Amino acid sequence: MILRTERLVLRPPQAHDLEALHHIFSNTQAMRFWSHPAHETLEATQKTLDGMLWSQKETGLEFVVEHDGAVIGKAGLWRMAELGYILHPDHWGQGLAREALGKIIDATWDMHSSLPEITAEIDPRNTASARLLTHLGFRLTHSTRATIQINGEWCDSDYYAASRPNPDGP
Repeated sequence: MILRTERLVLRPPQAHDLEALHHIFSNTQAMRFWSHPAHETLEATQKTLDGMLWSQKETGLEFVVEHDGAVIGKAGLWRMAELGYILHPDHWGQGLAREALGKIIDATWDMHSSLPEITAEIDPRNTASARLLTHLGFRLTHSTRATIQINGEWCDSDYYAASRPNPDGP
């Protein structure tokens, strides 16, 4: 499945996306709040791409994000039903993540009619991501301290959830 927004094409990952994804996953700024350090090798990015390909088969909702014909990130459900996303910093602050995630969330509700909620986990220091999730209708459900160690630093996690919209209104 390919999703389109006003400015983006969201398409399933493919093997030839390796170099473009490595450009994102090797960027230390992009990876600051990710669940592992920036990739130093193509092999590390290949493992991520392999996971994306597997996730696409499982959920049908794992995408690379293209803007003006170039891969600028990834977004989607990497397991049922946890939202994950990353954009290269050159594309931050333009509303592109909101645009992509809004489309993916709508597609999730359409494809998985019995799914009660979508979840997300973020580093609480990632305030931009917290604002984005809140804007998309997610609510903070709980926080946990020292959930993952990255580069020798223990990081906390905030957990968010968005419930399936009620078709009859609030």
